[in-house]
Amino acid sequence: MSSAPAPHAPTIETQQHAHGPGSPVPVQTRNERFASASHDDFPAVTGRELEWKLTPVDKIRDLIDGALDGSAFPAEVSAAAGVTTEWITLDDARVGSAGLAEERAAANAWSSAEKALAVTLTSEEAVAVTIERTGTDRAPRAAHTVITATPNARGLVVIDHRGSARLSENVEIIAEAGSDLTVVTLQEWDDESVHLSSHFARVDKDAHLKHVVVSLGGAIVRVNPSVHLAGAGADGQLLGLYFADAGQHLEQRVYVHHIAPHTVSRVNYKGALNGKGARTVWVGDVLIGRDATGTDSYEQNRNLVLSDGTRADSIPNLEIETGDIAGAGHASATGRFDDEQLFYLQSRGIDEAEARRLVVLGFLLDVVQKIGAPDLEARLVAAVEAELDAVEVV
Repeated sequence: MSSAPAPHAPTIETQQHAHGPGSPVPVQTRNERFASASHDDFPAVTGRELEWKLTPVDKIRDLIDGALDGSAFPAEVSAAAGVTTEWITLDDARVGSAGLAEERAAANAWSSAEKALAVTLTSEEAVAVTIERTGTDRAPRAAHTVITATPNARGLVVIDHRGSARLSENVEIIAEAGSDLTVVTLQEWDDESVHLSSHFARVDKDAHLKHVVVSLGGAIVRVNPSVHLAGAGADGQLLGLYFADAGQHLEQRVYVHHIAPHTVSRVNYKGALNGKGARTVWVGDVLIGRDATGTDSYEQNRNLVLSDGTRADSIPNLEIETGDIAGAGHASATGRFDDEQLFYLQSRGIDEAEARRLVVLGFLLDVVQKIGAPDLEARLVAAVEAELDAVEVV
């Protein structure tokens, strides 16, 4: 496929820059980033680039530049009324309709995938679908998924990742007019797995998208959601939960583009870190475009540090191109326990160790309880409790 600009974005012209011959002038606005489905359209990754400098690039070189197995990644999709599942070629009109790769690894996966798994929801009665994806080895793989909710459709799609894998993938999400769609991606990989995932979403007029990222397993997991609120009245809720253990690198780069008027977004990511070398990266970009009058937007990231030797990078960004908005804001915080919360619990007869455990659980489950799927929420509560059982909170 040929290169193209990101959805609703102008083409970027390469110019000479003082930092060296052939270097492009840095983009001035988030939506100006170059986008393409071709790996070779992107320059080599040095690890100094804005989108890579916080990532352990040397550990994922094979996924950025190496040959990837593009055959169908093992997946089982549960059956539900009003849901169709099919494998489509990458020249299908649906592929690329939500966005294109903005960096070299995503483009490598796009170029390498032979077919895309297309899941389409058409029922106006709420349905639930699970895509179970189980890796069986660590050979470098590519995958592509397209999830579509047709006008006024309602449903929940869970992408459940387990097993062992070295996977780079692209996931496209299209919420057409009036639809109400929740997409949850669960990363419960084995300890040595590596997963790079770029999600591209388009939310049309009066549609609602709830996008949830839960990262608990894997050695390196990098999930980057990019949501374009393209229709008037579109609503995007982006939630995230992550728990990094010793030596684990969990990364999320979230982008919300308010394109149309009277759109709403809420971004809320929460994480915990425990053990030497536990590392998390969260970058949140919200762009309110010049035509997005009446926008209401807020993003936040909170990190709870449970031991020494951890590092949490948290970078919220907000760009506003119109003065006529309902509201916008962002926040970030990283720290240890709130002593007042511990005192409150201990004053009611709860011992210190259990009080600390309850504080962590309450902090993380604030996100889980917003998913709106009781069975899934119960499973995630159990998973978080299992993580906490292995923690000696200090």
